Amino acid sequence: MLTKEQCFEQLLLGKTAKPENKSAPWLEAVRVEALERAEALNFPSERHDDWRFTDLSSLFQHGFQPVGSLVKLTLADIEKFLIPGAIRLVFVDGCYDAALSVLPQAGAGAVVTSLVERIGDKQIEAQFAQHASFKQDAFAALNTRFFEDGAFVHVASEVAAPIHVLHVATKRETPSAIYPRCLVVMEPNSRATVVEDYAGLDEGINFSNAVTEVVLKDHAQLQHVRVQREEKNAFHIGHCSVVSGKSSVYTATSLAFGARVSRHALHVAQQGEGAEIHLNGLALIAGRQIADTHTRIDHAAPKGKSIQLHKCIADGSSHAIFSGKIIVHTGATGADSTQSSRNLLLSGKARIDTQPQLEIFNDDVSCKHGATVGQIDADALFFLKSRGLSEERARNLLTHAFAAEIIAKIPLPLLVESLSRTILERMTGEQKA
Repeated sequence: MLTKEQCFEQLLLGKTAKPENKSAPWLEAVRVEALERAEALNFPSERHDDWRFTDLSSLFQHGFQPVGSLVKLTLADIEKFLIPGAIRLVFVDGCYDAALSVLPQAGAGAVVTSLVERIGDKQIEAQFAQHASFKQDAFAALNTRFFEDGAFVHVASEVAAPIHVLHVATKRETPSAIYPRCLVVMEPNSRATVVEDYAGLDEGINFSNAVTEVVLKDHAQLQHVRVQREEKNAFHIGHCSVVSGKSSVYTATSLAFGARVSRHALHVAQQGEGAEIHLNGLALIAGRQIADTHTRIDHAAPKGKSIQLHKCIADGSSHAIFSGKIIVHTGATGADSTQSSRNLLLSGKARIDTQPQLEIFNDDVSCKHGATVGQIDADALFFLKSRGLSEERARNLLTHAFAAEIIAKIPLPLLVESLSRTILERMTGEQKA
């Protein structure tokens, strides 16, 4: 078993991607600075307030190695994750796989491609590593230093087909460190749906350290779906930073089903007047899983609106954490913000910690928040059993109904159907185990 320091040192030995003839001086300078910040920051500990509920000790037991070569997968290997009709970018262990990707449908309204393939694009140079600050976050610094490739989505008008960015982690002989990266730039008045999907194969032990940056310019609209369904031996740390311009609409639905330990940190900065932010989240975990969701919404301009609903379902000896902070800054007059955390405990050994928070620095606002933690309603359970359902079936239906409110917000019916099946399969599997 490694110590925390030894695990971190092992990660620092990872190789830096330098694709032949595709390096850029500005990127190499960013990589150098990111390494310096990573070495200075190190892993967070329980003494850090944002990490005090999150036990990372199981992560430190492994010496994660950089990915050495690309595993060749076929469409049959990833078929269960595919979204019919979608523009598709596929990354296997952090490396772009052109053979599995489908890009022509993007049309004239968007650029959807490998980030490294377009490394000379001025939008990438202007936006990359400008929003997910690697200077304060060790995980973001490691990603910025060691990422192999990433997704670049640049939308100029309206894209009808969903854009599916699929990251697949495979089983390797030694635990591997993977660094997914994604940059989404929405031009004024543009519209798109982006599905950011993290999946695993063959119960491999890997560490996915993901960073996503999203820029919404004035009047842009983005439906952003994030699905984390990696294998339960995996570890996943994700960071997403969003900036929203005037009258833009950012709608995010984040789902966490997999991984032994997972964390998703989402920071949305409202920089333009009248911007709307809708955040929906669901963590469904069991066994010894840990799922941590940290969100922060900064209202920094007038007349901003944010609505947030996050749900946790915890079974077995699992531990779910939700920390949601909303900050209304001076000058953000007319802010309208609502935050709700609703949680369901399915076991006496499971634990849920929830922390909705408001910080308000002016008077002309409308803000409210609330949190509940409870068990399955006994009356509803009795009603279903009285209609002939077994207790297991009745509990599964009630749990699925609790989760369905979040799943149903995804604007892709086929994906909703697939994820609903996943929820039922996971609940049934845990009970059989």
